Amino acid sequence: MSSQTFSALWIEATAKGQFDQQIVQRELSELPDNELLVEVHYSSLNYKDALSASGNPGVTRNYPHQPGIDAAGLVLEDRSGRFKAGDKVIVSGYDLGMNTPGGLGQRIRVPANWAVALPEGLSLKESMIIGTAGFTAALCVSKLLFMGARPEDGTVVVSGATGGVGSFSVALLSHLGFTVAAVTGKLEHSEWLSSLGAKQLLDRNSLSEENRRPLAKSYWAHGVDCVGGEILNNIIKSLNYGGSVAACGMAGSPDFKASVFPFILRGVNLLGVDCVELPLARKEENWQRLAGEFRLPQLDKLAETIHLEQVPEYLTQVLNGHAVGRYVVDLNR
Repeated sequence: MSSQTFSALWIEATAKGQFDQQIVQRELSELPDNELLVEVHYSSLNYKDALSASGNPGVTRNYPHQPGIDAAGLVLEDRSGRFKAGDKVIVSGYDLGMNTPGGLGQRIRVPANWAVALPEGLSLKESMIIGTAGFTAALCVSKLLFMGARPEDGTVVVSGATGGVGSFSVALLSHLGFTVAAVTGKLEHSEWLSSLGAKQLLDRNSLSEENRRPLAKSYWAHGVDCVGGEILNNIIKSLNYGGSVAACGMAGSPDFKASVFPFILRGVNLLGVDCVELPLARKEENWQRLAGEFRLPQLDKLAETIHLEQVPEYLTQVLNGHAVGRYVVDLNR
């Protein structure tokens, strides 16, 4: 590979309306003319990457395309003057990997205000073990804490617990002293969830069935919902008085039916969480927290490391709902 070429995952639409994934050599000149050029050392796999790689028009409009909504690496050039060559940076969110070439390639060129400096206490690889999923989990937990959540309140329920956001939420809440109930459709991974700190394990079917009653027996102090749909509705109905649930996903459904009763009779709170368009100052603050009070002692337990050549196979697992935990992509070769 010359200094002007790099390896990347490349998604092309075929004549039959399918989408072909292959590893190609790209030219730097093919990247958009943004200020910040980054040598990507690590990326990670997310559900949005699987959607982009399979032609979902709600994520990526134009093909061919280089996906990857996460990237961590070294600055090669910054025409804005914000960073200098050799600085370690994290880029996530905004349009990265959607319609702007993303982190599943060894080079990206993005606006400088999409990047944050790697905080002290985290390596580039560790930042991608966290990635968008861990970052989102930290935002969820931060909102619960802001609303006054305390370990002594009772059990916090986490749906989609074997996924990237869910597993990180289980580990982070446990690290902060909360008692966690993990809800999953993959009970064969119960031992792993217990190792992350889950004290209770529930089959997702116990929360996914429609319940027409406006209220259920109060059971959970708080919650992190990564699924949406009926599970979110059932969590809201089952919160203790004054409890909160942070909603950050829609793997089950983007819709849910709810009544106002839990909100006006139990004073519960539904907290929306977004990490894509979060202002840069808030992103920097959250990354500092992940390197400090939210830093997990055994990050490696959450992730499997793979290489670029393995990404198509693993994206299929993610798309089909077979992913467990986090997948970090090492682009250093």
